[in-house]
Amino acid sequence: MIKKFIKEFKEFAVKGNMIDMAVGIIIGAAFSGVVNSLVKDIIMPPFNLIMSKINFSNLFFTIKDGADVAGPYASVDAANQAGAIILNIGAFLNTLVSFLIVAVAVFMLIKAINKLKKAPAPAPVNTKKCPYCKTDIHKDATRCPNCTSEIK
Repeated sequence: MIKKFIKEFKEFAVKGNMIDMAVGIIIGAAFSGVVNSLVKDIIMPPFNLIMSKINFSNLFFTIKDGADVAGPYASVDAANQAGAIILNIGAFLNTLVSFLIVAVAVFMLIKAINKLKKAPAPAPVNTKKCPYCKTDIHKDATRCPNCTSEIK
């Protein structure tokens, strides 16, 4: 019974689909790290500069002050250490920008993959035009069913 289970699991694990999926997950995780760095280190600093030098990573709203220290707090870390309840808008905006970049990148990747796929072979032509009434008729027809003209 255990041997049968191990055999079935091996068949499942080494199927092409399973390996392709595992490779996709690993590449996706690595891609996520690259995108997060792109957003955090490249895109957001100029955006923060444009937006009146607001640092989005520290953009938050205090809902309730902490028990030990009252606000305002200098950073998200300071608010968390004080036990304050906050809405961390900056982290959400960074995550949203990351998501949009990933979505666009995946869209472009799928679009490129679809272009690489071969177009299906065109269906064989089984019709021709009647020289008199211009309707489509079977290629072997000797008389048009529409205008009843003889086709040579």
